[in-house]
Amino acid sequence: MSLKESLTDVNNPSIIKKPIERAQWKGKIDFLISCMGFSIGLGNVWRFPYLCYKNGGGAFLIPYFISVFLAGIPLFLLEVTVGQVTRRGVIAAWNICPLFQGVGYACTVINFFLNCYYTVIMAWAFHYIFSSFTSQLPWTRCDQSWNTPACRVFTSRPINSSTIENITHNSNRSLITVDATTEYWERRVLHLSDGIHDIGTIQWDLALCLLLTWIMYVTALLPYVFIIILLVRTALLDGASNGLIHYLKPDWSKLTDMTVWSDAGTQIFFSYSIGLGVLTAFGSYNKIQHNSFRLLSGCVIFCTLGYMSYISNIPLNQIAESGPGLGFIVYPKAIGTMPGSPFWSICFFIMIILLGIDSMFAGVEGFIAAAGDYFPRAMANKRIHCIFVGCVCIATYLVGLSMVTNGGMYVFQLFDYYSGSRIILIVGLLESSVIGYIYGYKRISKDMKRMYGYSLKWFAFLFWCITTPLFSLALFIISVIVYEELTYKRASLSQPYHFPGWAVKFGWLMASSSIFLIPIVMIIKILKTSGTFLQRIKKLCIPIIENNGETIETIESNVIGNSMDAVDPVNS
Repeated sequence: MSLKESLTDVNNPSIIKKPIERAQWKGKIDFLISCMGFSIGLGNVWRFPYLCYKNGGGAFLIPYFISVFLAGIPLFLLEVTVGQVTRRGVIAAWNICPLFQGVGYACTVINFFLNCYYTVIMAWAFHYIFSSFTSQLPWTRCDQSWNTPACRVFTSRPINSSTIENITHNSNRSLITVDATTEYWERRVLHLSDGIHDIGTIQWDLALCLLLTWIMYVTALLPYVFIIILLVRTALLDGASNGLIHYLKPDWSKLTDMTVWSDAGTQIFFSYSIGLGVLTAFGSYNKIQHNSFRLLSGCVIFCTLGYMSYISNIPLNQIAESGPGLGFIVYPKAIGTMPGSPFWSICFFIMIILLGIDSMFAGVEGFIAAAGDYFPRAMANKRIHCIFVGCVCIATYLVGLSMVTNGGMYVFQLFDYYSGSRIILIVGLLESSVIGYIYGYKRISKDMKRMYGYSLKWFAFLFWCITTPLFSLALFIISVIVYEELTYKRASLSQPYHFPGWAVKFGWLMASSSIFLIPIVMIIKILKTSGTFLQRIKKLCIPIIENNGETIETIESNVIGNSMDAVDPVNS
């Protein structure tokens, strides 16, 4: 559906259209596995375990599961339901309330940014896999061409959190030593420059690995196999139990820290793939009547960290790192000390790739479904559809190339930090508020009754009208209060790298590029709709529902009044 068609439709107060036939899942299991494949993402391998330990161990699970109950499950169900009732991707699905169709655009932009840097993680993993086909892993030695005189092999002697030790010489100068794994990561894989101002040249080995991520197709269940294999192996390591104790031991004092609640709430949105348009796209392929992995990956990671703590005599809280540091420094370092290390290295990085491929393909499908619904008749042509998919992949690949340069890690950090973490909370707030109040919780309950065979009227009222909007708003306010400017800690430097002002501004520009689409689209639609200002608002709040052969509720012209009056569960 084109924007012109959408704007023309809203001038009619009662609209039911018959859409082009939409593809469907072959069975319920296809939908379930696809959702699992996207939700079981890379963030559950390194981000969740780190946040759990950083924010009080087992105590972190309290705000986490509160966030699951108040935001994760309600928004997950909401997005799938909206996709299923409209049979459209996230942009066209927001014809359910055309005034807020900009929410669909915002989701699509956030999804695009996510696809850009997720593929880079897989490129790094491919590099490590290819480097693992050797009798001795290259990051366990200090005699390679990229090593410096400061290189040290990881042994049982103490090292600090960034694997650096300062050895005083002549009382007035120090020699900084860096372990071989860190040098391999920074000097061989990344060829890391001094800052984002020195972007450097493209690393063609990583560029080819990045290209490889776009020509793979893998099912969603394989990551489980490798997670279980790694869990069994790491659980047998010396000190693994200490790692699990540190991972899950509660620190109740952390519950009063607002950062803990902000981290937990934000992680929920990424764990459940909320606000990216993917769940809406998946739901749109359901038939109209179709009716604790992250903890496991955390156990694998912290069994490994416990083992490292044991052999190096270092407190575990000095070893844990976040993000790429956990996946590409800490874990490879531990693997290098295991018997048969090349095999375990290949297993770990294959798992990373499988998780990333599932996330990438689901994300790309969400983007394609959103954009493709704009031109449904053209996209029905297989040749045009293939060309469009190819253009999306090429565009994403080209953006990803900026992250495989000498300064690519700094670009990666900008995307990861600014592109969606806080903005996605606003998306969740608007989704629940618009569906609960403007479209109406009564109407969505009737849709669910028609599709699922039962109505969740009280659930819709309680969560989509009250708790989820308030909780999402609270999380956003907290995230703003605890906001800190982005820094990047290099292992070879004692002080973290602070991004220059222009880079921070670029990060905020990237973040605002998605959320500003909401008021921009709203203004455009108001300007292009006939009538007085109030009449335009009313027309733009009337759902444009596409009939697929089933009986669909007649839309009243006074839909705003009906929806607002609907917030009365007693008389419903």
